[in-house]
Amino acid sequence: MAAPSVKQLLRYLTPHWRAIGAGTFALFLANALGVYIPILMRDSIDDLMPPFEASDVARIVVLIVVLASLMWFIRMASRILIFGVGRQVEYELKQKIFDHLLKLEPLYFTENTIGDLINRATSDVDNIRRLVGFAVLSLINTVFAYALTIPAMFALHIPLTLLAVSVYPLMLMSVNLFSGKLRDYQLEVQEELSALSELVQEDMSGISLIKIYSQEDNERQAFQTRNQKLLQANLKLARIRNFLFPLIEGLAYLSLLILLAFGTGLIQDGSITIGDFIALIILVERLVFPTALLGFTITAYQRGEVSIQRVEAIFHTTPKILTVPQPLPFSPAQATGKITARGLNYCYPGSDLPALEQVDFTVYPGEMVAIVGPIGSGKSTLVNVLPRLLDIAPGQVFIDDYDITQIALSDLRSAIAFVPQESFLFSTTIAENIAYSDPSQTDTAIEQAAHQAHLDQEIANFPQHYQTLVGERGITLSGGQRQRAALARALILDAPLLVLDDALSSVDNQTATRILHYLARRNNTVLFVSHQLSAAAQADRIFVMDHGRIVQTGSHEELLQQSGLYQSLWQQNELEKVLS
Repeated sequence: MAAPSVKQLLRYLTPHWRAIGAGTFALFLANALGVYIPILMRDSIDDLMPPFEASDVARIVVLIVVLASLMWFIRMASRILIFGVGRQVEYELKQKIFDHLLKLEPLYFTENTIGDLINRATSDVDNIRRLVGFAVLSLINTVFAYALTIPAMFALHIPLTLLAVSVYPLMLMSVNLFSGKLRDYQLEVQEELSALSELVQEDMSGISLIKIYSQEDNERQAFQTRNQKLLQANLKLARIRNFLFPLIEGLAYLSLLILLAFGTGLIQDGSITIGDFIALIILVERLVFPTALLGFTITAYQRGEVSIQRVEAIFHTTPKILTVPQPLPFSPAQATGKITARGLNYCYPGSDLPALEQVDFTVYPGEMVAIVGPIGSGKSTLVNVLPRLLDIAPGQVFIDDYDITQIALSDLRSAIAFVPQESFLFSTTIAENIAYSDPSQTDTAIEQAAHQAHLDQEIANFPQHYQTLVGERGITLSGGQRQRAALARALILDAPLLVLDDALSSVDNQTATRILHYLARRNNTVLFVSHQLSAAAQADRIFVMDHGRIVQTGSHEELLQQSGLYQSLWQQNELEKVLS
């Protein structure tokens, strides 16, 4: 294994050193008994020369059975201890991965596929479990087997022992020769498995789209192509394993044949006794299993090494959006909802064009402001900055004159009820989805939020009303229902600032108008992105954006009197109404 992987493996094991120590000691005892029993048998065979009493044989047999049983119990204890460490490391890694992913900004999940992340948190963690469980136990057992068995064999007959173990250097050379290819092929398997997982995840999420456009055959072909690549990667790995492991096992049994070939002659000339010969056979056979198992141990190491690298790559990604060490004393409950931007600039990583450029504005407490503009003008980027879903430099955006980068993230986000562009719902009941922002809310509060979002009458027609399961991502609801459920989730918080990122695009104009009228009567500050200019016209002020800048500001009536982008957008909107 590579040195960094070994160091990381030791970090995984360090918290569990007591269990590892106890398991190691148990393995030492088991191997010591495994060496002592053949020596006991040697002495018993040499001592029990005719004539002998049957009681003597029975006594020896009982003693050997007792020792063998004790050895079995001790070995089982070692397996339970060390395998238990593997399961504990698996649990801790999965928890750590999930906790770390929750800290990362949304942009990370657009750059890394969900299927690959799921595979790292499951398949790769499982490989690491095998490494810290099976592979560690096997390695410790092999070390003890050789360290205790070889000296015992030397004590019996050094030349014969050297002949018997002469083939073992060939095993180590074979392992070293193929270890690099094993690691590379294992990495290829893990990457192809991630790609296949990603494809399945995407297709299951977009199953409706696949059926609408009758793309089942294309997706079936895409899956077959990916599955074929995974098959080829697995076959390459299997071929090298199926060649290496029998080779190692055959070399191990070759040592036993050497012992049989030369040992009989040594018995005839009196160099060793029959008891010595039988003890040597049993001791050599003790080395066959751990040596043959060496191939599987190496596979577990190679898999574990690759998986450690893939899992640690997640941990090496530092969250870019964090609470500063000494945040400002900001109280969400006392916030007024005033928002100020001063020279706001933002550029997405990897892009040379700014998404926001020199944006300046002030939204006053209780004001309703609409943000309109062409697609790609920076509207969603602007509202995503407010709850710090995007990483911005300090001194650009303020809530109640507090720099948002200097406020604790939990305090900042508690002051903002945000409805994103994608109305994501969890695979649970409509009531739990509405109360997700604050699970402690009562049924009355949930129903009131649904009423405010003009969703309550439709919920009354659901089979189980508020206990109706909405399906994965809310698939059983219409687009407008999902958006209003997401709106109810935000309204139940009653935060001082409500931000809607085109959150009413799938709601009919009449319902959207009623919702906006209700929001206008609240004391909250409302900032909403909309492509529906009829909805934006109800706002106190409108920000018109183009190419990352706010190019016009004013009420609907004021902007209609100005020649510019808003007037053009409004005329286009009116023309579409006539044509429709």
